[in-house]
Amino acid sequence: MSPAGEAPATTSSHPPRWEVADVFRLFGENYCRVHPLPWHHRRVMHDIEVCRTASLGGHLEQCDSCGYQRPAYNSCRNRHCPKCGSLEKARWLDQQQAELLPVGYFHLVFTLPHELNPLILVNKKVLLHLLFQAVSQTLLDFGRTHLGGQLGFLAVLHTWDQTLGPHFHLHCLVPAGALSFDHSCWMAARDNFLFHVTALSRVFRGKFLEGLQQLLADDCLLFPAQTASLAKRESFSSLIQSLRKKDWNVYAKKPFSSPEKVLDYLGRYTHRVAISNHRIRSVANGQVTFTYRDRKNGNTLKSISLEAEEFIRRFLLHVLPNGFMRIRHFGFLANRWKKQNLSRCRQLLGVSAPLAHPDPKSVLELMREVAAVDLSRCPRCQHGTLVMTQILPTVAVSLLVPRMDSS
Repeated sequence: MSPAGEAPATTSSHPPRWEVADVFRLFGENYCRVHPLPWHHRRVMHDIEVCRTASLGGHLEQCDSCGYQRPAYNSCRNRHCPKCGSLEKARWLDQQQAELLPVGYFHLVFTLPHELNPLILVNKKVLLHLLFQAVSQTLLDFGRTHLGGQLGFLAVLHTWDQTLGPHFHLHCLVPAGALSFDHSCWMAARDNFLFHVTALSRVFRGKFLEGLQQLLADDCLLFPAQTASLAKRESFSSLIQSLRKKDWNVYAKKPFSSPEKVLDYLGRYTHRVAISNHRIRSVANGQVTFTYRDRKNGNTLKSISLEAEEFIRRFLLHVLPNGFMRIRHFGFLANRWKKQNLSRCRQLLGVSAPLAHPDPKSVLELMREVAAVDLSRCPRCQHGTLVMTQILPTVAVSLLVPRMDSS
C-alpha cells in the first residue's frame, strides 16, 4: 500500500480560480483574532496574502510582437506558499542533476504512527528532528551490516495527508550501493532489492522510541492541555508499550529505472507544500472545497468541504519551525564531504564528473530546462517575447501583520 497523501499533484496550464491566499484574505483576520498564533504562523499567512501582488512590487512586461502587456509582481519566497517554490525547485533540481550517480535508486518511505500526532504537533522541532535521526541511523546501520559500507541518501519531510491532516513521514532516495569505509570500492546492491522492509520497520521503531524516551528523561518534551495526561509517567509508558506492539509503516516503492526518473521524482516531492492552489474548487458560504485522492478507495478523486476556520487550522498544522531543514542529506552525501565522496564514487564506477556550467543559469533558462515553463513567451500570441518595460513600486496595504522578511 502506498503512503497517504502521495497522489500526483493536480496540475493545470490555467491559473486557479481560488487560492489559499483568498481564504486568508476573507477569513484570516477573524481567525487570528479568535486564535492566538505564534509569530511565524502569522508571518506565513501574511506572506501568502501578499505574494505576487502589488504589495511586493514588480515590473511591467510587454510582448515585442503583439504589444500585450501584463504586470509581473514579486513573490514572497516563503517555503510554505503554494505560489512560490518553482524557481527554488528548478535551481535545486539543476544542482541535483549534477550529483546523480549512474546506478539504480530506491525510494523508501518511513511513517510515524498517528498515535504520536498530538505529541508531535506540540513538539515539532525535537520530534521531527528525532524522525530524521531514527531513519538515518536505521539506513546507515543497514548499509554497514548488509552492504559493508556507507550509504548515501536524501531524506525529504512531508507532514500532511490529502485532506491536510497530520501525517508525518520521510521520503528517502537511496542509491543502490554503498561506498566502502576505506573508500576503496563500490559495494553494489541488487538491482531490484535493497533491504527487507519488515526488518527496517522494527529497527526504525526501536530507534525512534528509544530517542523518545531519552527526550522525556532529558525534560525536552512539552505537554500542553491536549497532551497533559502524557506528562504522567504511567501514561507515557503505556503509550510507549502500545507503540512497541504496533507494526510501523515502512514502504518501498519500485526502484527507479534511470537517473531521469529520479529527477522526475525529486521534482514531484521535494518542494511540495501541503496543498496546491489548483486543488481548491470553491470558497463560498464560509466553506472551502478542495479535491483529494482517497487512497483507501482506489486513489479515487473526491472533494471535501471544510469550514474556512478548519481549513486554516489544518493548513497551519504544516508550518515548520523557523530554520527547520525539511530536506537533508546523509552518509556519503552529507554536505560536509559530499563533493569528495561523489568524486570517489564516480571514479569507482568508471564515469566522469558532469561538466560544470561556466556561468550560473538565468531564471528563464532554469524554468525552461528544469520546469518546462517558458516565462518569456507571450501568452496571447504565443510567439513573441515578453520584455521588461517598467519597474513597479511596492504598494502599501493593510494586512494581518506588518510586512517582514519571509522564511
